[in-house]
Amino acid sequence: MSTGLGPMPGTDPGESASVVLGELGEAPHHPFLAQLPARGPGADPTGRAGALLVDLALDLQPSGWRFTDHPGRDQFRARTFLRNDLDALAEAADGFTGDLVVPVPGPWSLLAAVELPRGERSVIDPGARRDVTESLAVGIETHLADVARLVPGASRTVLLEEPSLSAVLEGRLPTASGYGSLRAVDAAEVRQGLRTVVEAVCRSGATPVLRLAPDGPFALAREAGAAGVAVDVTHVEDAGWESLATGIEAGVTLWAGVVPVDRRPPVGDVVRVLEQRWRRLGLVLPSLADVVVTPVGGLQRLDPATVRSFLGRLREVQDATTEVAQG
Repeated sequence: MSTGLGPMPGTDPGESASVVLGELGEAPHHPFLAQLPARGPGADPTGRAGALLVDLALDLQPSGWRFTDHPGRDQFRARTFLRNDLDALAEAADGFTGDLVVPVPGPWSLLAAVELPRGERSVIDPGARRDVTESLAVGIETHLADVARLVPGASRTVLLEEPSLSAVLEGRLPTASGYGSLRAVDAAEVRQGLRTVVEAVCRSGATPVLRLAPDGPFALAREAGAAGVAVDVTHVEDAGWESLATGIEAGVTLWAGVVPVDRRPPVGDVVRVLEQRWRRLGLVLPSLADVVVTPVGGLQRLDPATVRSFLGRLREVQDATTEVAQG
């Protein structure tokens, strides 16, 4: 299996959806709902989150996104972008019956990114942590219902984006002044917040996968109920690999960010990264066939003319990985 992570170059949702379905629309590969950050504010990851929130408003200020009393034009723009993306997906995926990847923001990275009205990151406020998590969970359920209505033949896998999760847990987020760091949030609360969103995904009939930074808390993802973990494996340290291996043996699917976006090493070299790790960790080689191959990051920096060939390269790496797994 192979898939992308969401971000794509360009500003045309119809073209992006057509390219993704054209290149990844046949099993065992997974097309994904594209995001087009080049469209500007509202198409960025935090703006996409604002489009999903229920009964919470945010707007873009000079310092960044901030919660407000009433929705502003930036949140309206984000919702318009999301509707356009869904309409484009529905047209391109007419008759599609495979698995569809739906990237959405995770609660803790959203809280780390959006400021309170008084100007500090909202992750410092216990009430905001509760309200944002619950609002996002409801919004994701609604979003998944829309996807199911527009692409009725598809199963859905939700890619919960949590790049700031480690910083939240370890107290590494800078204060608004930049001269200090915010207090770490207790791991039990972080786990429960993730579980709230994961359970909403499961209630919708979708499969939750948590995307983390290479130093991410992989064990916490398992404890929160994620069925898979997505990570740039080219930057995971040995201790992280040990944790990933524990999850793999417990049935957690690895989404391996292993295909470089900015260069083109031989396919065999890319696959060898996974094969060598599998052997070093003592994992059974046939289980390598369960790995979902992804880029190491989003594709938004690619020239739109090269996206098709890159997605084709993803398929090649996945096919070669399956061959290695089969011996």
